[in-house]
Amino acid sequence: MRERRAGLKRATLLRWVLGSLMALVFSICTAPAQDRASQRSHILWNTGWEYLEADRALRSVSTADEWVQVTLPHTWNLTDVLDQVPGYRRDASWYRKTFSLAETLADRRILLEFEGVNITTDVFVNGTRAGRHVGGYVGFQIDLTPLLRTGSNEIAVRVDNSYDPDIIPSQKSDFCIFGGITRDVWLLTVPDVYLNEVHVTTPVVSHSAASTKLAITCVNERPASETVQMEVTILDRAGTEVVQATRTATVRPGSSTVQFNLPELAQPALWSPEHPNLYTARVSLRTRDGRVDRVEERFGYRWFEFQDHGPFFLNGERLLLRGTHRHEDAAGYGPAMTDSMHRRDMRMIKEMGANFVRLAHYPQDPEVYRACDELGLLVWDELPWCRGGMGGEIWRANTTRLLAEQIAWNYNHPSIIIQSVGNEMYWLPDVPGGDQVDSLRSMVAELHRLAKRLHPGRVTALRKFSEEAHLVDVVSPSLWPGWYSGNYHGYEKALTDSREKYSRFFHAEYGGDSHVGRHTETPVSGDAMNVPEGWEESIKPQKVKNVALDSDWSESYIVDLFDWYLSLSERTPWLTGNAQWAFKDFPTPLRPENPIPYMNQKGLVDRAGNPKDAYYVFKSYWTTTPEFCRIESHTWLERVGPPGTRREVSVFSNCPEVELFLNGASQGRRTRQLGSIPAAGLSWQVPFAEGSNEVIAAGIKEGRIVANDTIVIQYHFHRNEPADHLTVSGESFADGTMLVRAAAVDKNGRLCIDYQKRVYFSVDGGGRLVEYEGTPTGSSVIEMANGRAEVRFHPDPERRSVIEVRNQDFKGVYLIVPRP
Repeated sequence: MRERRAGLKRATLLRWVLGSLMALVFSICTAPAQDRASQRSHILWNTGWEYLEADRALRSVSTADEWVQVTLPHTWNLTDVLDQVPGYRRDASWYRKTFSLAETLADRRILLEFEGVNITTDVFVNGTRAGRHVGGYVGFQIDLTPLLRTGSNEIAVRVDNSYDPDIIPSQKSDFCIFGGITRDVWLLTVPDVYLNEVHVTTPVVSHSAASTKLAITCVNERPASETVQMEVTILDRAGTEVVQATRTATVRPGSSTVQFNLPELAQPALWSPEHPNLYTARVSLRTRDGRVDRVEERFGYRWFEFQDHGPFFLNGERLLLRGTHRHEDAAGYGPAMTDSMHRRDMRMIKEMGANFVRLAHYPQDPEVYRACDELGLLVWDELPWCRGGMGGEIWRANTTRLLAEQIAWNYNHPSIIIQSVGNEMYWLPDVPGGDQVDSLRSMVAELHRLAKRLHPGRVTALRKFSEEAHLVDVVSPSLWPGWYSGNYHGYEKALTDSREKYSRFFHAEYGGDSHVGRHTETPVSGDAMNVPEGWEESIKPQKVKNVALDSDWSESYIVDLFDWYLSLSERTPWLTGNAQWAFKDFPTPLRPENPIPYMNQKGLVDRAGNPKDAYYVFKSYWTTTPEFCRIESHTWLERVGPPGTRREVSVFSNCPEVELFLNGASQGRRTRQLGSIPAAGLSWQVPFAEGSNEVIAAGIKEGRIVANDTIVIQYHFHRNEPADHLTVSGESFADGTMLVRAAAVDKNGRLCIDYQKRVYFSVDGGGRLVEYEGTPTGSSVIEMANGRAEVRFHPDPERRSVIEVRNQDFKGVYLIVPRP
């Protein structure tokens, strides 16, 4: 039924906007029906809300004068998770909305559906509590009907993300627990006997035939049992009816579940990453007095297997799981993202060649699962038990209930193959004894049994609590060679050791942080050695004990690490697969010391979704079309080295061959060869000239150029001296905004590409810096990348502005922006 809702969203929203222009109060009687026969309707209820950022008693809320207009989704932690004050607001706030109920709907049930609210929600209708939900990240419904009246009604919603050790995830998790109504809200009207849930299972699937079962939960609000006529129709992707069945059922007052065993479907179109074929189950219910309810659910036919100590099979064929992880977050929005933004993330993940995504560390927006179904992305769905250890009885009841709700809410998605029951659970217990192994073991076993009972078609998983791997179907130990421990040349041994130790092993989480624009000619080697740069005074090679703590966080290093990992995993026939951490940079309260404070910068794209160099490494390994070339690197356009020293240029491409040109002269053609390092053999040692150098890469397939890329590099034979001062400049754009650029230079005015310290941007007078976005140009406090830092600025058309850049080394330099 949520699938149908998605299809109505745009049309419904348009009707809503037009209607709002004509009247301040919306009448439900104008809502579009799902179809002419059904008495069900859905309204996207995101507009017309007011917000009060205060935790007040209900009796005083209506008289408050601080209410502001908002559109959902909404979070009150949009900026404070990234400002320079430790922590962020963990408290309660209120939302409210008024609407008019028509007399013609007095015989309907009126339900309010939330796709996700963080964390505890209390809903009031006309001053009386209508319902409560405890726990974030999963959808729920509140029946408003008993408290509604014909005419004007007020809905008030109290949302609370305060610290509560009885609710997962733990506040010690390495991500922000944003407060607010962070996903879409729907108003539903249904008849008094209606369809509540439709769960589709496919117990037996093969290339030749498939069986289909439906468990249909009906709600009867009438005082006596009702005999109903039910019909189920299965439609293929083209909308053609392929299976149909009808039956009569008795629905008792309250809730009843009706089972349907459908006729066998011959030659099903199987769901897979290459061919994400979806079917639709259309279910209708008709009462004796002619009331009709109808819903639709999409599903797919597929089967899979994790072989013991071996690979993963989908629909009888080996499939290497190529994955990443995704947090629900975006610059300027936090988790309060639009559906198009959710879909853009998933599309970018698919476009880089991934076929798998772990949703970290909680169930995500319904649009994410719809996108995964349609794009062909297999999903590891994760219960929000992240860190904090075990709690007491209230915690245990909340956790098991939230797992059951999550499975029910996301039941029919063919993309979901793994139901994780926890991540890093024993770390940093919230209560004394919360890390006691026997209690943790008991809880994991209980969650595993619950998951298997509620959805036997999925496998369960754990990450990091690998000591108890036998309690679940699939396990991922914590393996970070080359970042938190060891070196990336040790990855192969880490994999083989894990294969021997765990019967069904998948490697979730690997990688490291990278600061956009930070590069080096000699990144830390695969053996964790600092390598001399080629200058006479370069230091001797020395061991890096901990790359995460002691390296430069350059894009150069992380590209090399991923290149090595992928070269190995793509050639390992027994490997189930792995998933890089993480697709996008995201905020966390635990990392104030990072180059962008409070940002986890392990993303393949920045928080705004702009690809880093590493994104193209994955795309080169995991895609074949469309053909592309990407020179490393578009954010490394100023380089230095002694005269006569050749420098490496790598090209990440999925083309069979690439030819490189330097200032018009061919540097040779290379053949792409899996297993060759770096860049699958697409690498050259080139003799840069002093000054401007044009570098062109031409991708070649079947004798013709099918892709190309060009950059211009400024190369210097003289190394800069120590930084002497900062400079600041601004570039104005047609939209009236400005990009403010700061640079560290030596006494001769040369850019100090080795200067990486933190700088602080501020503004006096008019105008506004773009800050607290956690991006390379949306952070007023940021470490330099090869001697540079940038921030966007909105001038004030009425006043002049003075922008200052400073740090402890250099007390300030100023850019005056006059009044236009």
